[in-house]
Amino acid sequence: MFRRVYVDNSATTPVDPEVVAAMLPYLTEKFGNASSIHYFGQEARAALDKARHQVASLINSRPNEVVFTSGGTEANNLAVRGLVEANRKYGGHIITTAIEHPAVKNVCEDLEKGGFAVTYLPVYTDGLVRIEDILGAVRDDTILVSVMFANNEIGTIQPVHQVGRMVRELRASGRKIWFHTDAVQAAGKAKVDVEELGCDLLSLSAHKINAPKGVGALYIRRGTRLHPQNIGGRQERGIRGGTESVPLAAAFGAACELAENRLVEEIERLRSLRDKFENAVLETIPDSSLNGSIDGRLPNISNISFRSVEGEGLLINLDMQGIAVSTGSACSSGSLEPSPVIRALGGDDEIARGAIRFSFGTFNSEADVDRVLEVLPSAVETLRRLSPARTQIAGS
Repeated sequence: MFRRVYVDNSATTPVDPEVVAAMLPYLTEKFGNASSIHYFGQEARAALDKARHQVASLINSRPNEVVFTSGGTEANNLAVRGLVEANRKYGGHIITTAIEHPAVKNVCEDLEKGGFAVTYLPVYTDGLVRIEDILGAVRDDTILVSVMFANNEIGTIQPVHQVGRMVRELRASGRKIWFHTDAVQAAGKAKVDVEELGCDLLSLSAHKINAPKGVGALYIRRGTRLHPQNIGGRQERGIRGGTESVPLAAAFGAACELAENRLVEEIERLRSLRDKFENAVLETIPDSSLNGSIDGRLPNISNISFRSVEGEGLLINLDMQGIAVSTGSACSSGSLEPSPVIRALGGDDEIARGAIRFSFGTFNSEADVDRVLEVLPSAVETLRRLSPARTQIAGS
């Protein structure tokens, strides 16, 4: 039996044992509803408050600016739809990018059906949007700019600090305009500071930082008005109705505290693993190329294209040998189309179809990298021998 290696941490991460320990009491004896005023309820409320402080500390916000959600998708929906619906009187134009996660892009497309106008800005070969393009797209009726902190497929870190400054300057001149960033992939792998960013809204997800699925958060800068998307009780200051999941919030809070404490050393460790992997792949496997920026990206993501190889075929081949990777966003799995993110970089369909995302995480080691490097070259070569395009080139 071979040892399985998981290098798809951008899709989800294993839950840290310390996070499990933080959550367990609230699945058993500490079961109260945080909205109840008796002892059991106040015990749950204290855990929820602690978790809110832990999440806030990771991103340098005030605890009362953090609203718990069911995950990153709900946080993005609440941010984008909630902001434009609450502020429609100021305008109906949104600016975003062509490589946003579906939880933002699909919301924008749906809002277009309701009369909103959306500008989807292109990125360049490095996977980055340009600040001058954003500024050039601003109209008199622009009310929201939504640019992800870091891309989930290629890891490129967008110029979000510049976007924050631009939006603040526009608002200082009297404009009604807000800035949202999807930081789901960036949290725990880069410094995320809402005061340095100057953002008004920021989305987070727990299962990307070694906590369970089913919980996330939205940072909402004080004074920012949103139209609630979950209408119910007065939970989460009336912004998100529904009984809070105290066990999941406690787990998320613990994961945020661990991520904050480990951040500096984890960034360096992940970068070292990624660089060792990339250097070996690019040196030993012909016709392989890195997608996106070499420098301005997260330390844990490596997106590499292999010419004359179908990414799905390579994924299956590797999985049969115990190695888990991805061909793109897990939220787009099942699509037969090449990754829209890779296509947005300007490459041809062969590059897009041959793209594989390797994403390292907390529990990966050099031994994992060595195992992938042991298997990958032969897997690529096997698929190339079976490729009709490769066979045609060899016989011509």
